[in-house]
Amino acid sequence: MSMIQSIILGLVQGLAEFLPISSSGHLAALQHFFNVSSDNVLTFTVMLHFGTLIAIFVAYWKDIVDLVIELFATLKDIFTGKGLQMNKNETRKLGVMIIIATIPTAVIGLLFNDFFNSLYSSMLFIGVALLVTGTCLWLAEKKGGGKKGVKEMTWKNALFIGICQSIAICPGISRSGATMVGGLASHFNRPHAVRFAFLISIPSVLGAFLLELPDAVKAASTEQGVGLGVMIAGIVVAAVSGYAAIKVMIKAVTNEKLFYFSIYTWIAGLFLIGYSVVTMMA
Repeated sequence: MSMIQSIILGLVQGLAEFLPISSSGHLAALQHFFNVSSDNVLTFTVMLHFGTLIAIFVAYWKDIVDLVIELFATLKDIFTGKGLQMNKNETRKLGVMIIIATIPTAVIGLLFNDFFNSLYSSMLFIGVALLVTGTCLWLAEKKGGGKKGVKEMTWKNALFIGICQSIAICPGISRSGATMVGGLASHFNRPHAVRFAFLISIPSVLGAFLLELPDAVKAASTEQGVGLGVMIAGIVVAAVSGYAAIKVMIKAVTNEKLFYFSIYTWIAGLFLIGYSVVTMMA
């Protein structure tokens, strides 16, 4: 893999992980058109996830610190017999909701990992999935949001958004888009919808990173063409572009501009479908 390819893939990973356009679908398509086997860049792909983790930790550092502190306070209450006390404060309730939302993603991801991986080579499937992403964004934007914040959240809301996130394991279905749609459909206010969507991405992206890490380490000794400098460049670009994408997404959701991403995903989806049909007919 060349330095230019590394930078492009890092840029796409960072932007598409947090903009509602599907990072998995874009990376699969780019690797296809670059004629780069995913088996040969496994370590690189895993490390790009690390770059996006850096981005979200920087963007939501205060929230993450508060959640970690409250986690220890919650454990203390549980072990001293006071119980969970989920409604003790907003930070504690938010943490519990994040855990609930993560459960469907973890279960479905582990059970159907091989099936989802098999979809990455199908440009036709990814194209159709991008059309679905665009349509869901369009419907969510038309529906608008609501007034619900952390205090009004229920475990059913969190579970529903978690199911939306698990569907986004499919390449072409945007994780941030799916969780944003789930939040708006649950009548969250827009700032809370985008904040919750990004915070629940932390265990999801971290889980994917840890799940893929053993295979990446095993493959590292046999991979060709991915030098240390090339890999670091991709990680840095993914982190910087990911942070920028988070800021753009916050403004887009707040200002009701999700429709622009619908147009993009529709165009990208139609292109991949057309490419697949032409390829099959050739």
